[in-house]
Amino acid sequence: MDRIQISATDRSPRVDFDFASGRFQLSGESYPEDAAAFFGPLLQSLRTYLAAAASEPIVFEVELAYFNSSSAKALMNLFMPLEDAAGEGRAVTIRWLFTKGDETIAEAGEDFASDFSHARFDLVETSQAEC
Repeated sequence: MDRIQISATDRSPRVDFDFASGRFQLSGESYPEDAAAFFGPLLQSLRTYLAAAASEPIVFEVELAYFNSSSAKALMNLFMPLEDAAGEGRAVTIRWLFTKGDETIAEAGEDFASDFSHARFDLVETSQAEC
C-alpha cells in the first residue's frame, strides 16, 4: 500500500501512515469541518492494510494538542480495528503522547486506554510537543 502523508492544517492533524513499516502517526490538532470525510479514507486504508498484512507489528502514535468530540469518535473508530487485530494475536502498540502538565489530553488517553484489553496502550508524557 502507498504511504499516506498529509500535512497538518489549522484544523486537521499531520498524518503519516507508513504501511511498509507498520508505523502510523497523527499529530497536531484535530477539529476538521467534517471529521468523517477526513478520517474515513484513513480508516478504510487501515482496514485494508490489516486485512492484507497479517503478522507485522504495528505502532500507532497519537500526539494531539487538541481534538474535538467528532475527532474523538474518529480516533476510536481507528483504534477498534487495531484492538481486534491484537485480539487475533498481532503485536499492536498505541502510543498516546501528551505534554507534561496537559491533564486534559492525559485524561483523554486514559479514557481511550480503558477500552483496550488486547492492544498495548502506552501513555507517554513528553517534556514538550514533539510534532
